[in-house]
Amino acid sequence: MALNIVLLEPEIPANTGNIGRTCVAVGARLHLIEPLGFRLSEKDLKRAGMDYWPQLDMMTYTNYEDFLRRNPGAKPWMATTKGQKLYTEAAFEPDCYLMFGKESAGIPEELLLEHKERAIRIPMIGGTRSLNLSNSVAIVLYEALRQNGFPGMKLEGHLTKYDWN
Repeated sequence: MALNIVLLEPEIPANTGNIGRTCVAVGARLHLIEPLGFRLSEKDLKRAGMDYWPQLDMMTYTNYEDFLRRNPGAKPWMATTKGQKLYTEAAFEPDCYLMFGKESAGIPEELLLEHKERAIRIPMIGGTRSLNLSNSVAIVLYEALRQNGFPGMKLEGHLTKYDWN
């Protein structure tokens, strides 16, 4: 199983760095669709990703069509504040693609309409516009992992100096 996180035109390097670190922690592949709002060599990106960045399984694409061409059969779940289905109502496949749009505008509505059955949302109170991108990725990603039994993940914690008993 390898989940896939797809960022469509991400703009903020620290968000992408945090998402990259999360991908390393769970064994997910990160897909970045250009244009990016930063250079992959930026220090803010590396700082947020910490020393995990060299371990990241990452691919970049010139545009959405390039992403589809290089990932035949990919049917991304599209996380959007405009979705009519909650992310908890989705049945995430073990190797699914979870797509998130750029921080300032999200996923274009034309693209959402093409995939309306796969447009999902995270519930929020009232007039809140959106959550931080890296938080949104973590919420949806961990739901997909939960649905698939947290494959290959360490499920028990251990104290350093003490025993839980």
